[in-house]
Amino acid sequence: MSGAPALLIEGLVRSNGSGAGAFVLEVDRFVLGAGQAVAVAGPSGAGKSTLLDLAALAVPPDRAAALSVAGNDAAALWREGREDALARLRAGGIGYVLQTGALLPFITVRANIALPQRLAGREEPAHVASLAETLGIAATLDRKPAALSVGQRQRAAIARALSHRPALVLADEPTASLHPEMADTVLELLIQQTATHGAALLLATHDPDRALRFGLPVVPIVPVPGQNRSRLAHG
Repeated sequence: MSGAPALLIEGLVRSNGSGAGAFVLEVDRFVLGAGQAVAVAGPSGAGKSTLLDLAALAVPPDRAAALSVAGNDAAALWREGREDALARLRAGGIGYVLQTGALLPFITVRANIALPQRLAGREEPAHVASLAETLGIAATLDRKPAALSVGQRQRAAIARALSHRPALVLADEPTASLHPEMADTVLELLIQQTATHGAALLLATHDPDRALRFGLPVVPIVPVPGQNRSRLAHG
Protein backbone atom coordinates (compact mmCIF):
# COMPACT_ATOMS: atom_id res chain seq x y z
CA MET A 1 0.00 0.00 0.00
CA SER A 2 1.62 3.22 -1.19
CA GLY A 3 2.42 5.69 1.57
CA ALA A 4 1.77 3.21 4.37
CA PRO A 5 4.15 3.01 7.33
CA ALA A 6 6.74 0.25 7.14
CA LEU A 7 5.55 -0.91 10.57
CA LEU A 8 2.50 0.06 12.60
CA ILE A 9 1.74 -1.41 16.04
CA GLU A 10 -1.09 -0.32 18.34
CA GLY A 11 -2.56 -1.81 21.50
CA LEU A 12 -0.38 -4.92 21.32
CA VAL A 13 0.25 -7.43 24.08
CA ARG A 14 2.52 -10.47 23.85
CA SER A 15 3.23 -12.87 26.71
CA ASN A 16 6.05 -15.44 26.85
CA GLY A 17 5.84 -18.33 29.27
CA SER A 18 2.88 -19.13 31.50
CA GLY A 19 1.61 -18.66 35.03
CA ALA A 20 3.33 -16.40 37.52
CA GLY A 21 6.60 -16.51 35.58
CA ALA A 22 5.16 -15.23 32.30
CA PHE A 23 6.83 -12.18 30.77
CA VAL A 24 4.55 -9.61 29.10
CA LEU A 25 5.47 -6.97 26.52
CA GLU A 26 3.01 -4.14 25.89
CA VAL A 27 3.19 -1.70 22.97
CA ASP A 28 0.78 1.24 23.18
CA ARG A 29 1.69 2.69 19.79
CA PHE A 30 4.72 2.42 17.53
CA VAL A 31 4.97 3.76 14.00
CA LEU A 32 8.01 3.35 11.76
CA GLY A 33 7.66 5.36 8.59
CA ALA A 34 8.80 4.18 5.20
CA GLY A 35 12.57 4.64 5.01
CA GLN A 36 12.84 5.71 8.66
CA ALA A 37 15.51 4.28 11.01
CA VAL A 38 14.91 3.85 14.75
CA ALA A 39 16.68 1.99 17.56
CA VAL A 40 14.93 0.39 20.52
CA ALA A 41 16.94 -0.03 23.70
CA GLY A 42 16.47 -1.58 27.09
CA PRO A 43 18.17 -3.85 29.62
CA SER A 44 18.66 -7.55 28.98
CA GLY A 45 15.34 -9.33 29.21
CA ALA A 46 13.27 -6.19 28.64
CA GLY A 47 11.71 -7.55 25.46
CA LYS A 48 13.80 -6.15 22.59
CA SER A 49 14.03 -9.48 20.79
CA THR A 50 10.34 -10.16 21.45
CA LEU A 51 9.47 -6.85 19.77
CA LEU A 52 11.57 -7.73 16.72
CA ASP A 53 10.04 -11.23 16.56
CA LEU A 54 6.59 -9.63 16.51
CA ALA A 55 7.66 -7.19 13.78
CA ALA A 56 9.15 -10.10 11.83
CA LEU A 57 5.83 -11.94 12.07
CA ALA A 58 7.70 -14.83 13.68
CA VAL A 59 5.35 -14.93 16.69
CA PRO A 60 1.71 -13.80 16.99
CA PRO A 61 0.50 -11.18 19.44
CA ASP A 62 -1.87 -12.25 22.19
CA ARG A 63 -3.94 -9.29 21.07
CA ALA A 64 -3.38 -6.24 18.90
CA ALA A 65 -5.53 -3.35 17.80
CA ALA A 66 -3.16 -3.00 14.86
CA LEU A 67 -0.09 -4.78 13.51
CA SER A 68 0.78 -4.03 9.90
CA VAL A 69 3.85 -4.26 7.68
CA ALA A 70 3.99 -1.96 4.66
CA GLY A 71 0.21 -1.58 4.75
CA ASN A 72 -0.50 -5.32 5.06
CA ASP A 73 -2.79 -6.14 8.00
CA ALA A 74 -0.76 -8.82 9.77
CA ALA A 75 -3.02 -8.74 12.84
CA ALA A 76 -5.93 -9.90 10.69
CA LEU A 77 -3.78 -12.57 9.03
CA TRP A 78 -2.84 -13.93 12.47
CA ARG A 79 -6.47 -13.90 13.63
CA GLU A 80 -7.62 -15.69 10.48
CA GLY A 81 -4.82 -18.28 10.62
CA ARG A 82 -3.60 -17.36 7.14
CA GLU A 83 -0.13 -18.89 7.43
CA ASP A 84 0.52 -18.84 3.67
CA ALA A 85 -0.17 -15.11 3.47
CA LEU A 86 2.01 -14.46 6.51
CA ALA A 87 4.83 -16.48 4.94
CA ARG A 88 4.58 -14.48 1.71
CA LEU A 89 4.66 -11.21 3.65
CA ARG A 90 7.73 -12.33 5.62
CA ALA A 91 9.51 -13.50 2.47
CA GLY A 92 8.76 -10.44 0.39
CA GLY A 93 8.60 -7.57 2.83
CA ILE A 94 11.02 -8.18 5.69
CA GLY A 95 14.79 -8.54 6.00
CA TYR A 96 16.48 -9.65 9.23
CA VAL A 97 20.05 -9.16 10.49
CA LEU A 98 20.79 -11.32 13.54
CA GLN A 99 23.49 -10.77 16.14
CA THR A 100 25.71 -13.54 14.78
CA GLY A 101 24.76 -13.15 11.10
CA ALA A 102 23.23 -16.66 11.06
CA LEU A 103 24.43 -17.46 7.56
CA LEU A 104 23.77 -21.00 6.36
CA PRO A 105 27.17 -22.73 6.71
CA PHE A 106 26.76 -25.26 3.89
CA ILE A 107 26.24 -22.82 1.00
CA THR A 108 28.36 -19.98 -0.36
CA VAL A 109 28.10 -16.37 0.67
CA ARG A 110 26.61 -15.63 -2.76
CA ALA A 111 23.89 -18.24 -2.21
CA ASN A 112 23.22 -16.94 1.29
CA ILE A 113 22.71 -13.41 0.03
CA ALA A 114 20.50 -14.61 -2.82
CA LEU A 115 18.33 -16.84 -0.60
CA PRO A 116 15.69 -14.18 0.23
CA GLN A 117 15.39 -13.43 -3.48
CA ARG A 118 14.67 -17.09 -4.19
CA LEU A 119 12.10 -17.25 -1.40
CA ALA A 120 10.42 -14.08 -2.70
CA GLY A 121 10.46 -15.41 -6.27
CA ARG A 122 12.54 -12.62 -7.73
CA GLU A 123 16.19 -13.52 -8.34
CA GLU A 124 18.58 -10.66 -9.21
CA PRO A 125 22.19 -11.90 -9.44
CA ALA A 126 23.41 -8.43 -10.42
CA HIS A 127 21.88 -6.96 -7.25
CA VAL A 128 23.66 -9.59 -5.14
CA ALA A 129 26.96 -8.66 -6.77
CA SER A 130 26.28 -4.93 -6.35
CA LEU A 131 25.48 -5.28 -2.65
CA ALA A 132 28.60 -7.36 -2.06
CA GLU A 133 30.76 -4.80 -3.86
CA THR A 134 29.30 -1.91 -1.88
CA LEU A 135 29.74 -3.76 1.42
CA GLY A 136 33.33 -4.74 0.63
CA ILE A 137 32.80 -8.52 0.46
CA ALA A 138 32.83 -9.14 -3.30
CA ALA A 139 35.96 -11.30 -2.98
CA THR A 140 34.18 -13.62 -0.52
CA LEU A 141 31.10 -14.46 -2.61
CA ASP A 142 32.20 -17.96 -3.56
CA ARG A 143 33.50 -18.89 -0.11
CA LYS A 144 31.60 -20.61 2.68
CA PRO A 145 30.77 -18.47 5.73
CA ALA A 146 33.34 -20.28 7.91
CA ALA A 147 36.11 -18.74 5.78
CA LEU A 148 34.99 -15.18 6.62
CA SER A 149 35.81 -12.99 9.58
CA VAL A 150 33.03 -12.07 12.00
CA GLY A 151 32.82 -8.59 10.49
CA GLN A 152 32.60 -10.00 6.96
CA ARG A 153 29.81 -12.34 8.02
CA GLN A 154 27.84 -9.42 9.43
CA ARG A 155 28.30 -7.51 6.16
CA ALA A 156 27.03 -10.57 4.30
CA ALA A 157 24.04 -10.68 6.65
CA ILE A 158 23.27 -7.04 5.80
CA ALA A 159 23.47 -7.85 2.09
CA ARG A 160 21.16 -10.84 2.58
CA ALA A 161 18.62 -8.70 4.47
CA LEU A 162 18.53 -6.18 1.60
CA SER A 163 18.82 -8.47 -1.41
CA HIS A 164 15.06 -8.86 -2.02
CA ARG A 165 14.40 -5.12 -1.59
CA PRO A 166 12.22 -5.37 1.56
CA ALA A 167 10.21 -2.51 3.01
CA LEU A 168 11.38 -3.32 6.56
CA VAL A 169 14.78 -4.42 7.86
CA LEU A 170 15.10 -5.68 11.44
CA ALA A 171 18.46 -5.93 13.21
CA ASP A 172 18.81 -7.65 16.58
CA GLU A 173 21.96 -6.29 18.26
CA PRO A 174 23.96 -6.78 15.04
CA THR A 175 27.19 -5.31 16.45
CA ALA A 176 27.21 -7.02 19.87
CA SER A 177 29.79 -9.62 18.87
CA LEU A 178 32.15 -7.14 17.17
CA HIS A 179 35.02 -5.10 18.58
CA PRO A 180 34.20 -1.35 18.84
CA GLU A 181 35.88 -0.19 15.62
CA MET A 182 34.27 -2.94 13.52
CA ALA A 183 30.95 -2.36 15.31
CA ASP A 184 31.01 1.27 14.19
CA THR A 185 31.82 0.25 10.61
CA VAL A 186 29.05 -2.35 10.43
CA LEU A 187 26.45 -0.06 11.99
CA GLU A 188 27.35 2.75 9.61
CA LEU A 189 27.05 0.39 6.63
CA LEU A 190 23.72 -0.95 7.88
CA ILE A 191 22.25 2.55 8.24
CA GLN A 192 23.67 3.74 4.92
CA GLN A 193 22.51 0.74 2.94
CA THR A 194 18.99 0.59 4.32
CA ALA A 195 18.61 4.29 3.53
CA THR A 196 20.05 3.83 0.03
CA HIS A 197 17.60 1.03 -0.69
CA GLY A 198 14.62 2.85 0.78
CA ALA A 199 14.07 0.33 3.57
CA ALA A 200 12.96 1.22 7.07
CA LEU A 201 15.28 0.02 9.83
CA LEU A 202 14.31 -1.15 13.32
CA LEU A 203 17.43 -1.86 15.36
CA ALA A 204 17.46 -3.46 18.81
CA THR A 205 20.55 -2.50 20.78
CA HIS A 206 22.10 -2.76 24.23
CA ASP A 207 24.24 0.28 23.34
CA PRO A 208 21.96 3.30 22.83
CA ASP A 209 24.91 5.71 22.94
CA ARG A 210 26.37 4.16 19.78
CA ALA A 211 22.98 4.37 18.05
CA LEU A 212 22.65 8.04 19.01
CA ARG A 213 26.15 8.79 17.70
CA PHE A 214 25.03 7.51 14.32
CA GLY A 215 21.90 9.65 14.32
CA LEU A 216 19.30 7.01 15.23
CA PRO A 217 16.42 8.09 17.46
CA VAL A 218 16.30 5.74 20.46
CA VAL A 219 13.01 4.49 21.88
CA PRO A 220 13.26 2.78 25.30
CA ILE A 221 11.57 -0.43 26.32
CA VAL A 222 10.91 0.18 30.00
CA PRO A 223 10.46 -2.59 32.58
CA VAL A 224 7.47 -2.01 34.86
CA PRO A 225 8.76 -1.92 38.46
CA GLY A 226 7.79 -4.95 40.50
CA GLN A 227 6.26 -6.79 37.54
CA ASN A 228 7.53 -9.21 34.93
CA ARG A 229 6.36 -6.76 32.29
CA SER A 230 7.82 -4.16 29.94
CA ARG A 231 6.24 -1.39 27.93
CA LEU A 232 7.21 0.43 24.77
CA ALA A 233 5.30 3.64 24.12
CA HIS A 234 6.06 5.75 21.08
CA GLY A 235 3.80 8.19 19.30
